[in-house]
Amino acid sequence: MAGVPWFGVLVAAVAVERAVELVIAFRHTRWSLARGGVEHGAGHYPVMVALHTAFLVGMPLEVWWAARPFVPELGWPMLAFTVAAQLLRWSCVRALGPRWNTRVIVVPGLPLVAKGPYRWLRHPNYVAVVLEGVALPLVHTAWVTALCFTAVNAAVLAVRLRVENAALGLAS
Repeated sequence: MAGVPWFGVLVAAVAVERAVELVIAFRHTRWSLARGGVEHGAGHYPVMVALHTAFLVGMPLEVWWAARPFVPELGWPMLAFTVAAQLLRWSCVRALGPRWNTRVIVVPGLPLVAKGPYRWLRHPNYVAVVLEGVALPLVHTAWVTALCFTAVNAAVLAVRLRVENAALGLAS
């Protein structure tokens, strides 16, 4: 159980990063709406927020309650994947600039972004979310959280991708 405090620090750091994302998203929402942006699919947003909150709470609780061990052969590679997910996420934020958001808001007349990771992937931010959803809990063998988050997130992302693709005029 010696690794539990360090895992708590890691999860807390990710939670702080999420709070920073929300501040940025709020600012970007104002920017988009001021330019005639239209929000799409607002109904699924509270579900997404609840899921991500449960994810951040569930990991340390599972590690603590179920006495999950830190297994170096699993934990260190999963930490590397977690860092990679964060780097990918922030490259998305950078590539989209003020158009990046936690909501689906489209400003009419702006072309699709084709720089950064968007050169290669249509939705790289969601790749980062999926990667983190598996890797971060497995840093400390919180496999139930990884499994549950991944399953529910797949359903949320199915809705989110339909909404986003429709809003952007993309074929699903």
